[in-house]
Amino acid sequence: MKASVPASQVKNDDLFSQAAEEVLQFVHFGPVFRRLSQRLDLQIRFILEIDKLKTIIRRTYLLNTDRAENTAEHSWHLAIMAMLLAEHANEPVNVSRVVKMVLIHDIVEIDAGDTYFYDTAAAADKADRERTAADRLFGMLPPDQGAEFRELWEEFEGRRTPEARFAGALDRFMPQLHNYHTQGRSWNEHGITIDRVLERNECIGDGSTRLWECARALLDDAVSKGFLKKPGRD
Repeated sequence: MKASVPASQVKNDDLFSQAAEEVLQFVHFGPVFRRLSQRLDLQIRFILEIDKLKTIIRRTYLLNTDRAENTAEHSWHLAIMAMLLAEHANEPVNVSRVVKMVLIHDIVEIDAGDTYFYDTAAAADKADRERTAADRLFGMLPPDQGAEFRELWEEFEGRRTPEARFAGALDRFMPQLHNYHTQGRSWNEHGITIDRVLERNECIGDGSTRLWECARALLDDAVSKGFLKKPGRD
């Protein structure tokens, strides 16, 4: 004789099957995707769009493999640095806000591309390109989240808050670490000299005097070891 199944179990099994079917349709962008929630639709589409950040290649080389990092890797690394190094900020900072800021700050590179830090010609229209990118990308989100992301991005760019200054310090400090520990590979490939590095990076001290002191020590040692050249020397 076939054992009877409690009505409650049948009901739960039916609900489970229905949920599983909706998930499958959701994943495959079927009608349920739009029916479940327009807000969730926008959020998922943005999540998929920013996967492109993994394809944006920077000029900074990874330490343990022969390739340059991508922007997604850079942003992740900065987020970890923010959590670890916040005690070295010049002013007390909201670490959660700094983490959000560094995760978001380069999303615009999906459209604008990565502008090499020492490329003055490319920097001429960088702000316009990135602002146009911010309009499109953050405009994909539900209005409240789009506004939050835009605010964080604008704050990072403005460097007017302790969090933004510290986030900016991290953003400029990390390439010094990578260049030093790859024997100045990127510096030498692009003919970068110590005077240019100092000029472009002394603002690290605006967010963290301690990190700027550390960066200066690395740069001085890089010069002494031949990783970083002085101007006028081949």
